[in-house]
Amino acid sequence: MNFCSDNTTIANPEIVQHLATVNQGGEMPYGADSVTARLKQQLVDIFECDLEIFPVATGTAANVLSLSLLTPSFGAVLCHEESHINVDECGAPEMATGGAKLVPIKGENAKLTPAAIQEVLDAGWTGVVHHVQPSCVSITQATECGTVYSVDEVKAIADLAHANGLSVHMDGARFTNALVSLGCSPAEMTWKAGVDVLSFGATKNGALAAEVVILFNREKAKEAGFRRKRGGHLFSKMRFLSAQVEAYLTDDLWLRNARHANAMAAALAEGLKDLGEGGLLYPVQANEVFVFLPGPVAKRLNDSGFSFYEWPLGGPDCYRLVTAWCTKDEDVRRFIEVANK
Repeated sequence: MNFCSDNTTIANPEIVQHLATVNQGGEMPYGADSVTARLKQQLVDIFECDLEIFPVATGTAANVLSLSLLTPSFGAVLCHEESHINVDECGAPEMATGGAKLVPIKGENAKLTPAAIQEVLDAGWTGVVHHVQPSCVSITQATECGTVYSVDEVKAIADLAHANGLSVHMDGARFTNALVSLGCSPAEMTWKAGVDVLSFGATKNGALAAEVVILFNREKAKEAGFRRKRGGHLFSKMRFLSAQVEAYLTDDLWLRNARHANAMAAALAEGLKDLGEGGLLYPVQANEVFVFLPGPVAKRLNDSGFSFYEWPLGGPDCYRLVTAWCTKDEDVRRFIEVANK
């Protein structure tokens, strides 16, 4: 009954089984294998365009490799102040870019807006040798607060960024949760809306450890290969990373997993929305619920065997609940029951 994170779960059995299937015979190393080739074709079909892929094992690796391609050492990455790259990656983006500066921007519900980005651009840094140069906008889809950018919102940000010579990176650790929430196509939510590079996440939604950097702008592919190697993320037996994502994308497993996780979050939100005076902190649009729980309620839940994290950014008595592809209906019902006693 662990609602701390979607990282606490087991790996999806369909993915584990596929790994066993792939674990037969030999394959060429470093991505020159048949599994990685099949995965690339899967992603080409899913995103409806030519692209380049770079499988890695962690979300941090995917994000920093992406940002290093878009940002020089004297550049600036414009991001939300609550974004994972700003809060939870221990300076890895700065290290991977050779010293680029993250510029955190405020925004309601953990989302950037064109107006907020424009305000930074209006500060007059561009072309001035004394200042880092705005180079990239990074958005998180779904956000750290469980909210989702609409396709129009992504496009408005990308249009502004490109008009000012900036690239657009999407941190998609929970990409599929956002996708099923919007009900659009992967292409519509990414390159058609102006995204240049995507960190495509699978680990939080059923994989063991697998993410993919997807380049819609293929000009950076050669450089990405060298940067991945230099950063220590070129796996010799890459087929075992690729096989996880191959299984993840087969028979709509990725979509099924995300739909279940989102449905469990929606059920939690519905059952908790009238609890106490605070209610829900943010709209519940993916698989995260931020809720105010009075002290006695939180203690009762903990004593009943439930695990979940405090969320200090929300203030006193605010907690984060994260659902996953394997969250049980009975655990959600029990949580609501205990909370409302």
